[in-house]
Amino acid sequence: MMKSFYQRAAISSLLLVLLLAVACSDHTKAAPTKAEVTLDPNLYNVERPELFQLAKVEARDLPTVLTANGSVTPDVNRTIHVTSQGSGRVVDLRVRLGDSVRKGQVLLSIYSADLAGAFSDYQKAVADERLSRKALDRAQLLFSHGALAQKDLEVAQDTEDKAKVDVQNSEHRIHLLGGDPAHPDSIIELRAPVAGTIVEQNVAGFEGIKSLDNSPNLFTIADLSQVWAVCDVYENDLADVNLGDPAEIRLNAYPDKLYQGTVADISRVLDPNLRSAKVRVVLANSDGALRPNMYAVATFRSRRLQSHLVIPATAIMRLQDKDWAFRKEGQNQFRKIEVHSTGATADGVQELQDGALKSGDEVVANALEFSSAMAESK
Repeated sequence: MMKSFYQRAAISSLLLVLLLAVACSDHTKAAPTKAEVTLDPNLYNVERPELFQLAKVEARDLPTVLTANGSVTPDVNRTIHVTSQGSGRVVDLRVRLGDSVRKGQVLLSIYSADLAGAFSDYQKAVADERLSRKALDRAQLLFSHGALAQKDLEVAQDTEDKAKVDVQNSEHRIHLLGGDPAHPDSIIELRAPVAGTIVEQNVAGFEGIKSLDNSPNLFTIADLSQVWAVCDVYENDLADVNLGDPAEIRLNAYPDKLYQGTVADISRVLDPNLRSAKVRVVLANSDGALRPNMYAVATFRSRRLQSHLVIPATAIMRLQDKDWAFRKEGQNQFRKIEVHSTGATADGVQELQDGALKSGDEVVANALEFSSAMAESK
């Protein structure tokens, strides 16, 4: 009885060993490759390296890529500072910061003693001119009858001419203050000289407006159909930026959009603290999406060509906020190394900073596919 039990147990163990052997054999046939475990976690021993296509690291003469931080600002050539020629007190504020305005639109109304005094002077000048004209008419009549001397007629004519000048000067002053001589009033209606957007406001309702010599501009109106991206470029990089160069602008507000501009100006003066120069890029803004003070990052490509290392974009894998590639180390050995990309070219390759890779090195052409295969084989 015991002998029969031991025989059955031995047969069962033998069958179990055979089943495990068959399973392991099937698994080995299914796996296209196998990565052996090594002490270095970034080193992979691959049984069938021929399954993975390789690409060589090349050196190409490419423009130097430079990035600089900046912000969006209004185009100064399309910006108007609005001031009042007369002092007084605000009685009606019609617009606010950020509003769009039309040319000729009333921005605010000011009760002004200056305008009231200008109308008073105008009315006095008109009365004086009327009186001097009557005196001239009488003098001409008397002179024609021989009852008045030539010099007295000339004095009357001179008085009339001066009275006309006084009337013209008083009219000009009223127009300068924003009034209309035909409609006497003490209210100045400050109007927009151009169409645009209110980008600065230095006045609130019922505030006093001072004279021009000690008062800032009340409003700043900017035409935002064209704006600037002003960036700081460090002095050691200025040689790579030239007037007329194309520039690519990316904004935090629209990370998926790429704006194309042109370098319009490079400051001749350096910031003494940052050791940088202001570089101005002109951008079209027909849809108004670009707003003043938006944070911008500009990319410049130098006209001067330099040797740069490049590999296919597919040879780089993004993992844990770092870029990685798999370099061939031996017959069946690959090493995962961190690389630093400086941008993509038009033909789909990535520029690399000098470092872990050098010209002539071989890397896996499809890093993501290689990484997935290694993960499955473990």
